[in-house]
Amino acid sequence: MNSFLRCVAIMRKELLQLSRDRLTFGMIVGIPLIQLTMFGYAINTDVRNLSAAVADQSDSHLSRQLIADINASQVLKFTHQVGTAQELETLLDSGQISIGLFIPHDFDRRIVTRERQAVQLLVDGTDPIILGVGRQLTSVPVLFDTQRNARNGQNLIEVRNYYNPERRSSVNIVPGLVGVILTMTMVLFTAVAIVREKERGNLELLINTPVRTTELMLGKIAPYVVIGLLQVVIILGLGGLLFQVPLRGDRIDVLWASLLFIATNLALGLFISTSAKTQFQAMQMTFFIFLPSILLSGFMFPFDGMPDVAKHVAEVLPLTHFNRLIRGIVLRGAEIQSMMNDVLALVVIMVVMLGLAIRRFSKRLD
Repeated sequence: MNSFLRCVAIMRKELLQLSRDRLTFGMIVGIPLIQLTMFGYAINTDVRNLSAAVADQSDSHLSRQLIADINASQVLKFTHQVGTAQELETLLDSGQISIGLFIPHDFDRRIVTRERQAVQLLVDGTDPIILGVGRQLTSVPVLFDTQRNARNGQNLIEVRNYYNPERRSSVNIVPGLVGVILTMTMVLFTAVAIVREKERGNLELLINTPVRTTELMLGKIAPYVVIGLLQVVIILGLGGLLFQVPLRGDRIDVLWASLLFIATNLALGLFISTSAKTQFQAMQMTFFIFLPSILLSGFMFPFDGMPDVAKHVAEVLPLTHFNRLIRGIVLRGAEIQSMMNDVLALVVIMVVMLGLAIRRFSKRLD
């Protein structure tokens, strides 16, 4: 009985401690809710509304009906209308679309003769899920033929796989792992930086030195920039060596994109560090950021296939923008200038997080 009472006392003590630790209690309730929401609602393997473009050189009744049939499937969302296949390829290179639909000028004749495929689908094959969606579109019933009966699109549509002709998953995964690993390490390392100084009693010593808040913050993150770049070299180097992942873009663009993303993650980590009271809390908050980043950034699932609410949340996550940058440069050979929206988004997130971190740390000094 005495042993049982002692166990009950310890249990009561732990429950009281948890009730006073609001962050831990919030994580106990919040993490299951977030996981349930993301897996049950935001993560959707039935891909819909992929960004697409059409080049309809035929501009006939039959071509417009084909576009309407594909549009009715809700798999593609035509956001661009261009005139040539080259323009479709340009949109693919810049990452503005995932699939391009090319209808040649002799489309009606090809429908009648059936000697060649009448339509081409230009697909960003770096993501095997999107490539699979493109192949599924070839079986979309097209409601016309020479006898006005439904015709299977298997012989109508030709799928052209861009950037990943071998259809290897590693081509898509390895560049994405750069962002995932940098998020995990950079945010975690810096998230415990300020808290560690406080727990060890070094913060009081730093307060009494002439070092300014901004200087302290920059000095904290500077060593991790080198570590982050080393990780980028290791991941892409081993990716090319072991999995034959190509590097089609300019290495300087890879460097600038990586530096910007590393700086953004370090600023985010510093903000977490100034918000947490213990290293354990800092690690909890890091996990709170890491889980949505993995699931909503487009690393595992096509970004366009997610609901609008999930997209809005994903747009404030640095990993979302870096995935677009690194995959565009490495796999499609895109120039960083063609993806300035994502560059500016990372700059804004970095400036906001660093500013909040400096402000919160200054308040701690008071």
